[in-house]
Amino acid sequence: MKKTKFYEIHQRLGAKIVEFAGYLMPIQYNSIIAEHKAVRNSVGVFDVSHMGEVFVEGKNAIDFVQHITVNDASKLVPGGVQYSAMCYNDGGIVDDLLVYKISDEKFMLVINASNIEKDFSWMNENNKFGVKLENQSDDYSLLAIQGPGSKNVLQKICDKNLDLEYYHFFHAKIAGYEMIVSRTGYTGELGFEIYFKGDEKIAEDIWNKIFEAGKEYNIQPVGLGARDSLRLEMGFCLYGNDIDKTTNPLEAGLGWITKLNKENFIGREALLNIKSAGLKRKLIALTSDEKCFPRHGYEISSGGKKIGDVTSGTVSPVLEKPIALGYVNAENANENASLNFLIRGKEVPASIVKLPFVKKNN
Repeated sequence: MKKTKFYEIHQRLGAKIVEFAGYLMPIQYNSIIAEHKAVRNSVGVFDVSHMGEVFVEGKNAIDFVQHITVNDASKLVPGGVQYSAMCYNDGGIVDDLLVYKISDEKFMLVINASNIEKDFSWMNENNKFGVKLENQSDDYSLLAIQGPGSKNVLQKICDKNLDLEYYHFFHAKIAGYEMIVSRTGYTGELGFEIYFKGDEKIAEDIWNKIFEAGKEYNIQPVGLGARDSLRLEMGFCLYGNDIDKTTNPLEAGLGWITKLNKENFIGREALLNIKSAGLKRKLIALTSDEKCFPRHGYEISSGGKKIGDVTSGTVSPVLEKPIALGYVNAENANENASLNFLIRGKEVPASIVKLPFVKKNN
């Protein structure tokens, strides 16, 4: 099992450590609900150093990125970030990812921890553009500082004005160290990601300075448990749950990042055919007024018949009611339709709602 540069800190803080994507990662420190609310109300810090960073460099860098991703990276300017996905030839999803444009000839692709090896192999297999591909995932540490107070905290120790537009990044010094600072987020709150290199001593120094700066905001360390419930309240997909090689971006509600008018990207022909034939199933958002806990794999039913499955589910700490994502047959995906969660043989009434579950102003 790999360990991030913050592993000793997590242990000292009494985190519950679990195996995740080949790493030993903190799932929670105190309680998932308390950590969740800390991010919604003030500020929390996630160690997400297990995420992957692949650098694409060369005069044909944009052609390569355009070929392997479904979104239109030609719209990016240096300092811009784009949410995208990579697809197989049949339209199934290899991974969802973030595309950072460093310059016309250099990009950073941020990929999911569980897919690093698979993604990097896929990129190499499809590198017919002569670009240099470097997997620097083990070299970078990554912290996500999220919540309404995140900007105020980081501004104290950042050498640049943090008025970053959403889905943009720049190079800056935080706590005296050079790093990439971006504003994307996976929680729906104002938040920043900081990417940096260095050993455990440097990582600990950065961690301590962030927490010192955040004392007045009651800054909290947050584990992967609350990260999951926060992203689910926003309806953000999680690879391995809501999307994978058996799902395509159109049925997953990711048509907005899938630019079918862009030529020559992998999976385009299959996706055009899928769109033309009509979607057979759709990812929907469900909630219930009943007391229940919908979990991944639970069946969704209507009129006593199974029509789909839950892919992600929890009880929302903000709404204090069950929320879930799941695929159902397209004809059952109408908003406000009354469906059921099938939980231990019992049908629990649920209804389709619009995402996000929790409305934010950011």
